[in-house]
Amino acid sequence: MTKTMLVIGATGGIGGAVARVMSSRGWTVRGLTRDVEAAQRRWRGPAITWVEGDAMQAADVVAATAGADVIFHGANPPGYRNWAGLAMPMLESTITAAEAHGARIVFPGTVYNYGPDAMPLVAETAAQKPLTRKGRIRVAMEERLAKAASGGVPVIILRAGDFFGPSVGNSWFGQGIVKPGKPVTAITYPGTPDIGHAFAYLPDLAETFARLIERADELPTFAPFHFRGHFFDRGIGIAEAVRSVVGKPELRIGRFPWWMIYAGAPFVEMFREILEMRYLWKERLELDNSKLTAFLGAEPHTPTPIAIRATLEGLGCLAEEASKTQPVAALR
Repeated sequence: MTKTMLVIGATGGIGGAVARVMSSRGWTVRGLTRDVEAAQRRWRGPAITWVEGDAMQAADVVAATAGADVIFHGANPPGYRNWAGLAMPMLESTITAAEAHGARIVFPGTVYNYGPDAMPLVAETAAQKPLTRKGRIRVAMEERLAKAASGGVPVIILRAGDFFGPSVGNSWFGQGIVKPGKPVTAITYPGTPDIGHAFAYLPDLAETFARLIERADELPTFAPFHFRGHFFDRGIGIAEAVRSVVGKPELRIGRFPWWMIYAGAPFVEMFREILEMRYLWKERLELDNSKLTAFLGAEPHTPTPIAIRATLEGLGCLAEEASKTQPVAALR
């Protein structure tokens, strides 16, 4: 391998985390962006090469992929908006580029693929029968990747739960549990308190991607895995961990204001999209990582207090960091 990777979505949470970890491992990393100057201003991490282009334009992705071994497809429609119009066309651009240059596609999967019939413990072989529109789109994307793999394009998929981490960007953690850019004075939790919920700490998830990529020659052409991450048997445990890290054990954990989302849904597309996924906060869905640990030996896992502290620091939610980070605008 030339150890060269193109990251689509390098300015986002998982794309940025993967770009940083691969660069630190000696890879040449390119980030596709429509605005190079803006990407350079926002970037925090080892130097990467920014390439101007639009993920919706196959020609741009093909040109940016020249000489690369891997395309990390971390593109995600912002703020839950227009998944139907954006998600599949961007993926088609990546597949076209991979076919043109013989590159491997690496794809971050989600739990959206699964409906209640697959719960509570979900293996890679579980039936994908989503109840939601976004879930059906994600299933269609993976089916398209499987078809590409059958035609000779190697694919790695790693499915994970809700993101948190020091550069998480838009996330449930940063919008539904704490408020970015200010010290923690209030905590909310979006789910049923005693129902388990899956979270993925981005540095651990990125490290897992890196280990899979660097052993890719041992994998089949189509290789899906599950990342267990930080699974809280009591979902509210992540909010309790925040309370412990900030040293405020007496701080009340409030309910997420779902009523506001319902009230605004007729007028705000993002609210409608959020409501569609609410079932994941009411049902236990734990990703079975047995296949992953059998292959890698162990799943990278940062202790919860350390992961939470790093996330709060990155979001500007600890007193000494609060003035350095501005709030973000929408959920993942």
